[in-house]
Amino acid sequence: MQQIVSQIGNFISFDSIPVMGLTDYVEILIIAFVVYEVMVWIRDTRAWSLMRGIIVIVAFVLFAYLLQMTTILWLVRNGLNVLLMAVLIIFQPELRRALDFLGRRNFLSSFFSFSGASVNERFSDKTMNEIIKACYEMGRARTGALIVMKQSDPLTEYIRTGIEVDAVVTNQLLINIFEHNTPLHDGAVIVEGDRVISATCYLPLSDNMELSKELGTRHRAGVGISEATDSLTIIVSEETGRISVAQGGELIRNVNQDTLRDMLTKLQNKTVVEKKSVRKGRAQK
Repeated sequence: MQQIVSQIGNFISFDSIPVMGLTDYVEILIIAFVVYEVMVWIRDTRAWSLMRGIIVIVAFVLFAYLLQMTTILWLVRNGLNVLLMAVLIIFQPELRRALDFLGRRNFLSSFFSFSGASVNERFSDKTMNEIIKACYEMGRARTGALIVMKQSDPLTEYIRTGIEVDAVVTNQLLINIFEHNTPLHDGAVIVEGDRVISATCYLPLSDNMELSKELGTRHRAGVGISEATDSLTIIVSEETGRISVAQGGELIRNVNQDTLRDMLTKLQNKTVVEKKSVRKGRAQK
């Protein structure tokens, strides 16, 4: 027991604390911020339960160090490389998703924004109206649908899983695609610009444990593609006929027409031309 107290005393001895400068405090704040963001990011994924298991193992190793259990410490030192490789393999989906998210962040544009830059519209008002009309008509008919709206990230790997359509977006086309017992109704439709690029596309399923258990594969696929890309996905429930929207890994349920129109308008990135009003008046004498 005295040996354990001595080990703890040496570990927390104030004599061993180095002199810290301003840079050290900044580094501590940066590391704390990064650790906090990582913990928040993995909280709603499968990695959270795995992380708790790793914390238990680290606590056990610390306990072995305090008791000077040489055999266990020797096993830990020699198996550390294998353990790190195992962690990388286990967390591979989460690490890939984090790198994808980091790669999509445009840090330069947040610091350097030019008001004069012109950005083309992603799709027209007609396309937006056709999609909204089709979604709510399918909702009233209890026809399930999954429509992925491309933004900036490429969707090539998901387009390849489907059947090429390459047709102008109309509400009749979307309704016919998702009609029951038709060859193209199973899977997702990917819309790029004003055209339906592909149908019957397979999407990755989300492993978010916070999603309601009553949601089926269609909703989990919509959330999954929104976690992997910056696209917006419209989901029409076959059971209830209600409309949901997935974007940025979040699912918004029971969306009405006005809310859906607002979300599509933001995604549309429509250029607004401001007209300067010129007042003409008479010069007062």
